[in-house]
Amino acid sequence: MRSISRAATVPRRNLWREMVRHRALYILVLPSVVYFLIFKYLPLWNAQIAFKDFQPLDGIMGSAWSGFDNFMAFFKSYYFTELIRNTLFYSFAKLLFGVPTAVLLALAIFESKRPFFRRLVQTITYLPHFLSWIIMYGLLLMLLSPGDGLVNDVLKLLGFKPIAFMTTASTFPWVVILSDIWKEMGWSAIIFLAALLAIDPSLFEAADMEGANALQKIKYITLPSILDVIVVVVLLRLGNILDAGFHQIFVLYSYPVFSVADIIDTWVYRQGLLEFQFALATAVGLFKGVIGMALLVTSNRLVRKLSGSSLY
Repeated sequence: MRSISRAATVPRRNLWREMVRHRALYILVLPSVVYFLIFKYLPLWNAQIAFKDFQPLDGIMGSAWSGFDNFMAFFKSYYFTELIRNTLFYSFAKLLFGVPTAVLLALAIFESKRPFFRRLVQTITYLPHFLSWIIMYGLLLMLLSPGDGLVNDVLKLLGFKPIAFMTTASTFPWVVILSDIWKEMGWSAIIFLAALLAIDPSLFEAADMEGANALQKIKYITLPSILDVIVVVVLLRLGNILDAGFHQIFVLYSYPVFSVADIIDTWVYRQGLLEFQFALATAVGLFKGVIGMALLVTSNRLVRKLSGSSLY
């Protein structure tokens, strides 16, 4: 027994020595660990109110269990189909247009031979990421306002009638998609640009010796080299496929475009905070998490079988 206990303490001592040796790295990662513990894992205890008839005065433990009533109330809601449709539309549209646009921007910056121009374009494109959607809304009003917006002024000069882009159901979705690409394209391109800079330069030198042109090098060297990074980014986005961008939609939408603008998160905001249906809002949030996890696991296995690349 003593030999077994001594054998068990040896790995513990080695682990402690390694932690002391690399203490700077552990200290560096500690704030992130604390953040996830406080804001991601501890709140899971309160997720039980999704299965309760939650009453704030009774508290979480004092509220009666209601089973899946809150989930069924959401599924049977008049707006359920509309909310799912709008949420999936915006999520997939941003994924479909956002990722290729970021990859193309990263390729353009990487292929540029002028360092000053590369830095200038990169700075200009990722600067909108640091602006809030309130500021972006002001910029969009300056561009798209039917009265004195820059775009509508150009349309008037060309003899066309002004268009209320942000209050018309047919144009509002494109405002959401394009403004999201405008805001996040440069920031997303940083990931792909970092992957491009990690490519072995000897591959391009060998391609030059073989007489390959720029498009051939992109097709046979550049894109295959960053394929794993693209797969990881897409898989991570699929895990949040039901997060269509609450802040953006909440700032941009209005009553005339509710039919094409209302998503799950905005509906949860109105039901949970404005109408105090906390249990219903929690149930919808839990539903989103389960669907996101299922999509992430399924797509990861599918991609691993087809291409050999995966998130884990």
